[in-house]
Amino acid sequence: MAADATGAEAPLIGRDTARMAEMAATRENAARLPGVTLRPQVAPCAGWDALSGADIVLLVTPTQTLRAVSAELAPHLKPGAAVVACAKGVERGSLLLPPAVLGETLPEHPAALLSGPSFADDVARGLPTAVTLAAGDERLAARLAARLATRSFRPYHSTDLTGVALGGAAKNVLAIAAGAVEGRGLGASAVAALIARGFAELTRLGVALGAKPETLSGLSGLGDLVLTATSEKSRNFALGLALGKGEPAPDKLAEGAATAEALVALAEANGVEMPISRAVADVIAGRASVASAIEDLLARPLRAEA
Repeated sequence: MAADATGAEAPLIGRDTARMAEMAATRENAARLPGVTLRPQVAPCAGWDALSGADIVLLVTPTQTLRAVSAELAPHLKPGAAVVACAKGVERGSLLLPPAVLGETLPEHPAALLSGPSFADDVARGLPTAVTLAAGDERLAARLAARLATRSFRPYHSTDLTGVALGGAAKNVLAIAAGAVEGRGLGASAVAALIARGFAELTRLGVALGAKPETLSGLSGLGDLVLTATSEKSRNFALGLALGKGEPAPDKLAEGAATAEALVALAEANGVEMPISRAVADVIAGRASVASAIEDLLARPLRAEA
């Protein structure tokens, strides 16, 4: 998606030609955001050519396809155009976070990351939302935040790309665990404990990777974790809820499922223990049931809180 909050036309690009034509005609994304009318400046279309004049591009694609899609769009980008990843995860195989993936595929373009507690439906309906926009250069981060901000959408800028990216990746995995606890009927106290201990895991890995503690406790870390781990509007929480109830998984993309194994591998590579995330990875991979994973977590030795 090419972005411009100044009132200029913003192309919204998708691969499905028929769906984009329908959105252009009806001014609505009936499949994803029914009842929300697209703003007049948004121009649904197919094909990368619409990017040629954009100086900011929001790349809204799952982490596991970010490398392929960004490489595909590279020849169509305006020189110096900033690319803002809106993905939350860890790339399988490379164990890279989204900004690092863009650094490899689009080295000539400034990379940024947009993350934080935000449901698409809330943003689309103009409900108050605060997120984090990170870039390695502070002036770029501030400029991008100002360009994307509206009266109800407030991006706070940061230079901590690692902290913002890790918060978005880990919270999805932990939200699956929270949903599973809820699905098993273990109570609100257990969910609260899981969120707190999950945040401790996230913080340990973040510090090991050089992230700032204040980033991890901010919007893109703790804030996003609280939202994603407490609402059935979250696809990751909904997946965990279904797993906990023994029901079929919802037919919706849950990035935490694709990230869990890679997140644990990243933690192990850095000497960090993440037992809750490991339990999620084991359940997703079929190595453990939800019941046995919870039992194993409860059987862990007592220790000082840290």
